[in-house]
Amino acid sequence: MGMIKTDGHLGFMQALIACIFWGTMPIYFKLLQSVDPLEVVAHRIVWSVPVLLIILYFRKNLASLGIALANSSVRSAMLVSALLIAANWLIYVGAVHSNHILAASLGYFISPLISVFMGRIFLGEKLSRSKWVAIAIAAAGVSVLAVQALDTLWISLALAISWSSYGLVRKVADIGPITGLTAETGILFVPFMLFLLWLTFGMPPSPTTQHLGDELTIDLLLIGGAFVTAIPLLLFASAVKKMSLSAIGLLNYLAPTIQFLVGVFLYDEALTPSHMVCFILIWTSLAIFSTDSIVTERRRQAAMAKPV
Repeated sequence: MGMIKTDGHLGFMQALIACIFWGTMPIYFKLLQSVDPLEVVAHRIVWSVPVLLIILYFRKNLASLGIALANSSVRSAMLVSALLIAANWLIYVGAVHSNHILAASLGYFISPLISVFMGRIFLGEKLSRSKWVAIAIAAAGVSVLAVQALDTLWISLALAISWSSYGLVRKVADIGPITGLTAETGILFVPFMLFLLWLTFGMPPSPTTQHLGDELTIDLLLIGGAFVTAIPLLLFASAVKKMSLSAIGLLNYLAPTIQFLVGVFLYDEALTPSHMVCFILIWTSLAIFSTDSIVTERRRQAAMAKPV
């Protein structure tokens, strides 16, 4: 019993650190504002491959990568998920660079609700009345924002849909989180490496980049994107095994909440009345959704605990 409790505390700390990593990520990408978002994403993908391969090697899990990719259906799924994660990262970095962190955080608030909706449509998962109410309230929040912030709403919806679609593909693919990310970045490695080589040797140096900061610092930050990608994922993947699904689900909202606070208080992004109404409706929706998930999980555990 004591061991389970200790594991739960360790899992909570791991998930908390991972969420703080993801929540403060806009600060990291703001440091790279002088670099084009596509180049930032290219470096993130290219440098992630060796880092992830090293992680798999020390976890004695390299064989799982070969086994997974030998399966044609897994390869197809990884190609789709690779394109989705690349699009998601590109939109996100672009949003941070263009001072739309609030729009990005809203996207990740909406994402769990879209995931539930996709689960109903594509996987036949049943939705309780409370979850339908939560989805309806979230839709109302997005509609309010559409009236006054249509120019940035596409960022929120693109991030939410790409991330939810990515989650759906990864759910049906028979591959683990670290192995899957290695496969995805591996698929993208060659085209993005060729792109970086073309930028390095085929394009004249950009005067903007030369005058906007120390080149070595920017290079180190670009390489560091691999660690910013891998570390929180490793922590979160480990935490999932030690925590209940309801606790994990609630912690998932911490990262976009931190992003929201970073955008408002650190970078002084404008918080309009429509933003406030939208966020209040989304938070209300998430409260209903989370409460329903916790109650359902407790009932399931209680039913499993009963003697047959």
